[in-house]
Amino acid sequence: MASLRDWIDPARTALVIVDMQVDFAAPHGVVGQAGADLGAVPAALSAASGLADVARAVSVAIVFVGLSTCAEDDSPAWAERLQRFGKAPEEELALCRAGTPGADFYGPRPTPDDLVVHKTRYSGFFRTDLDRLLKARGIDTLVVCGVTTECCVDSTVRDAFHLDYQVFIAADACASYNQGVHDAALASLEANFAMLVPSAEVILAWPKA
Repeated sequence: MASLRDWIDPARTALVIVDMQVDFAAPHGVVGQAGADLGAVPAALSAASGLADVARAVSVAIVFVGLSTCAEDDSPAWAERLQRFGKAPEEELALCRAGTPGADFYGPRPTPDDLVVHKTRYSGFFRTDLDRLLKARGIDTLVVCGVTTECCVDSTVRDAFHLDYQVFIAADACASYNQGVHDAALASLEANFAMLVPSAEVILAWPKA
């Protein structure tokens, strides 16, 4: 039986870091200022940073996927959904506005050698070049981490699976604002779309040459 080292060989694997941005992960970001529980986020940021450091050392491709919005891209369907819950759509939609500090990556940050993909919806693959960029590099396997587990990580993993990527989730490098929701999302993804692995095991599987 193949080992994790074989499955996530650096020549065919990319580390995909999803939405680790100020508005989602920093106390001074929009979500933090709105009162969300960010207690689980710092550990996920740290684990993702460790994965990125090792990935660079062994030439694993790194992709930073980040939300980048503008008013023209705001979804009427999303606004209507928020209104049904009695929320103000103009406030909720104004996350990670392009060119603002809230859209900056937070925790692990890209270097000039990393790929950066901007998205306007939950999935890193929806209306982006992510699939093309990965396949152009011969990548068929992804190690995914990010925030939030049940939303943009979940959507990206599902789309990756549907596009025939082998998907691994570094579970401790993901976080949500609710531990129960985080756990349930990981359980669903593990049952149907991906293998869960601790970041420490990924690091051990990427030994330095």
